[in-house]
Amino acid sequence: MHWDYGFIEVGRYEMNGKILRLGLIGKDVSKSHSPQIHSYILKAFGYDCLYEKLSVSAEDFDMAMRRLLGDCDGFNVTIPYKRDVLEYLDEVKGDALACGAVNTVVCATRAGYNTDGVGFLDMLQANGVETKGKRILILGAGGAGRSSAVALKNAGASVFMYRRNKAELLETCEQLGVEAANASEEGGFDIVINSTGVGMHDTVGVSPVTKKAFAGATWAIDLIYEPAESAFLRIAKSCGLQTLNGEAMLFYQAYHADCVYLQKTPNPLQAKALYESYTKGERL
Repeated sequence: MHWDYGFIEVGRYEMNGKILRLGLIGKDVSKSHSPQIHSYILKAFGYDCLYEKLSVSAEDFDMAMRRLLGDCDGFNVTIPYKRDVLEYLDEVKGDALACGAVNTVVCATRAGYNTDGVGFLDMLQANGVETKGKRILILGAGGAGRSSAVALKNAGASVFMYRRNKAELLETCEQLGVEAANASEEGGFDIVINSTGVGMHDTVGVSPVTKKAFAGATWAIDLIYEPAESAFLRIAKSCGLQTLNGEAMLFYQAYHADCVYLQKTPNPLQAKALYESYTKGERL
């Protein structure tokens, strides 16, 4: 599966030596594992990094963005700012254009990329989740949901999305070329994916759906990884479904983001080996 996140031409920019200044911006990134993951991957590439986490309100987003663009080599973007970042960029590369969301920024060129989709597919493949020809429901239409929808569509799945605002749902589905689900709990899907963010931070213990949503499904996937088992996954497991959280997706999208920063061609075997060694706690 080819995922185009728009590598820039070698020579367009250079990172500052062997120490990369990176960051993560989101509403609440206090529990993010990104610093550890990026440090681990970059060490394998022969680099060190200084990685800063910035939890910012909407009111402080502009100031934080300007500081990151001025002080860092690159940075990652998470909930809820993957679309807000677009207005600060000079160009949006590859499939970030298709999904209309950015999770990776190269500061020297003010270019935005999206590695969520390829990270998501890497996670599914590593766990034996078949998607081709499957009916898949994605709950939520934020940055991660949008990139996952495009990736799954390109992989041959029949993708449906649901969000409460009907007008925004129809607009998103038209943009992405996927179908709008009539309801969040209509059932009849092979795979149900939670990309809403419900179940983390101040909504821990809350699920966006009840058992009805899992009727006929075999897999439930929550892009949340903290907590490791969300209420969404607990309910799905009680219905006999196989479950998966988003921890591996976080690692794989970080691997691809670091390849963007360093202008390296990603190697699937290398990514898998790094993930396995990271989860085993092996030191590089």
